[in-house]
Amino acid sequence: MAREGRGSNIAVIKYWGKRDKKKILPINSSLSVTLSPFDMGTCTSAAYNPSWKGVKLWLNGKEEDANTERIQNCLREIQARSGESDMKEGIRIVSTNNFPTAAGLASSASGYACLVAALGGLFKVEGDLSVIARQGSGSACRSMYGGFVKWEMGKEEDGSDSIAVQVAPETHWPSLHALILVVSDEKKKVSSTGGMEESVRTSKLLAHRAQAVVPDRMVRMEQAIKDKDFAAFGKLTMEDSNQFHATCLDTWPPIFYLNDTSRAIIQFVHAFNEEMGQICAAYTFDAGPNAVLFVEEANLVKLAHRVSAAFPPSKDKTLEDHLADDELRNKVQEVGGWEADQDMGGRVKYIIHTKVGCGPSALTEDESLIDLSSGLPK
Repeated sequence: MAREGRGSNIAVIKYWGKRDKKKILPINSSLSVTLSPFDMGTCTSAAYNPSWKGVKLWLNGKEEDANTERIQNCLREIQARSGESDMKEGIRIVSTNNFPTAAGLASSASGYACLVAALGGLFKVEGDLSVIARQGSGSACRSMYGGFVKWEMGKEEDGSDSIAVQVAPETHWPSLHALILVVSDEKKKVSSTGGMEESVRTSKLLAHRAQAVVPDRMVRMEQAIKDKDFAAFGKLTMEDSNQFHATCLDTWPPIFYLNDTSRAIIQFVHAFNEEMGQICAAYTFDAGPNAVLFVEEANLVKLAHRVSAAFPPSKDKTLEDHLADDELRNKVQEVGGWEADQDMGGRVKYIIHTKVGCGPSALTEDESLIDLSSGLPK
């Protein structure tokens, strides 16, 4: 039995579009921040017993199809590296997320990274597993490491050089925090996979972005992270998020992942930065309406205070329901003196506070999600 924990990763230079759909090879490199698995993560247990029939998978308490192409790709690659003769029998996988699934918060990234890590541990597969994780979900390869991670697009046709590389560990920038503003925890109408295919097929802006814009941004983003230069990091993060969603709008028919609340959050962040006289907060949106706001510790309480006022809980909820972090909420309440914008009440469902997180973390056998006697979820 193996059990692993992985954090979600939020791209600050986005991946959108594949040059090879089967191998999941991207049209451009990307770079992300791995978030703490305690706040934004996945736990997965994998167990093997030759007496069990077939391969079974449960996600968040619901049995799912374990025979999908992407899961089978991961199993095939694990089998090839481990030397096992057959991975069509006897495997049980149980996985849980502590954040919304398929809502544009990279649940598939942490999910497939966790799956591959758990299977790799179970069958004692050594070496870089990011190539295998990539074949489950492209951005999953970046969740194989903590801190700041780039996914190099690679040039080889077989995808052997399309791998994840850690730019800096989670300890590099300890003052960097994130507020996740959950606008919707519902499954998005247009999947990332489907959206990418349409954008590659129809958007001229996407091709220009991949060839002429992203390479330079990758260099500048790595330098901003190295220097812990929040102004440069924040500006690049917001510019890239905006351009990604512009390519979605340039897709035919257009794709709308942002909604009115998302756009209000964008306006709020720009107004906050204007008030501060410099870039002190930065937004990014993946393929969904939920916002990730990056901020340094020195400005965290002030930003959380303003966010709580601008996007307060609905009338039937309290700030305790809205901002679950006790320590941060107490600091926000101590500031006082703010009036909630009731017109925006309930537009943000809740706020998650997190930091840059670690990479792979194996948990104890006692914490297994699987009953090893039956092969069923505990």
